[in-house]
Amino acid sequence: MRAKIQSGVMLIALVMGVCDHAALAQSYPDKPIRVVVPFPAGGAADIVARHVTTRLTEGLGQTIIVDNRGGAGGVIGGENIARSPTDGYHLLFASSSVLSINPHLGVKASYDVMRSFTPIVQIGHAPNVLVVHPSVPAQHVKALITLAKAKPGVLAYASNGVGTLSHLTGELFAQRAEVKLWHVPYKGAAPATIDTMAGNVSLLFAAFPSVSAQMRSGRLRALAVTSAKRMAIAPELPTVAESALSDFESSQWWGLYGPLGISSVVVERINTVTNKALITEEMRRALASDGAAPSGGTPAALAAYHKADYDKWAKVIAKAQIKAN
Repeated sequence: MRAKIQSGVMLIALVMGVCDHAALAQSYPDKPIRVVVPFPAGGAADIVARHVTTRLTEGLGQTIIVDNRGGAGGVIGGENIARSPTDGYHLLFASSSVLSINPHLGVKASYDVMRSFTPIVQIGHAPNVLVVHPSVPAQHVKALITLAKAKPGVLAYASNGVGTLSHLTGELFAQRAEVKLWHVPYKGAAPATIDTMAGNVSLLFAAFPSVSAQMRSGRLRALAVTSAKRMAIAPELPTVAESALSDFESSQWWGLYGPLGISSVVVERINTVTNKALITEEMRRALASDGAAPSGGTPAALAAYHKADYDKWAKVIAKAQIKAN
């Protein structure tokens, strides 16, 4: 008799759980959703986030509020969501700099980037483009590697600053190609690009929008892009991987996360609507204007990509002994 009662209780609990999930799936969302962008307004993450949240507002039928909480390299925004309720109305629009790079640069946070959040969907990615000054006698990546091996430590590459993706991409390139390059950090993309155009440094790994005009004018020569696949916006440019270094990839990427413990029903709902938005031609064009491309996929795919990216930069940063300024 006791066994029958216990079985009945378990069945009732199971049915109630299924009903609760179904009810949540039908009712969510029934109020505005807050998406924290852990950077100031106007930056790349903020621009991409606003493209996406506009489409999500349409798909979910609720207002989505973009909440810019910049500071401490993204830590402030991340901490805000890590402490937020797990009801699906508080989300984080995170970037690879926050989740994959900063932890290895000594940036302190009260959360664990690998354990404190629930992955929902990867939004998009933006590779760098490898450009050189026209005086550099290399027309392709293999020739550049040959030149660097012949002149170890002579070729200088600019970056947007220590610990930025442009810096780390240069380090990854040097490590994979087994060459020695001289790193010259600048305070942002503009001065790095200007000095490369002036010939004061030989090469630069830059965000596509920051050098596209210079590439068209011939003031900089593009050799390759750092994504896994060619960019739709510049299909004539080969990837570094296909040119010389197999499996080479370095991209800024963005993902949508919730606090740890957010309902799987909510995750599935947001994931489905986001994926539908990302495959539209309108979204592809919007992201391409910022040198990015849509990603999409499952929560598990985002988790796996994040882990691989996190591990990759851990090795690069440790080997180069890089610390944040």
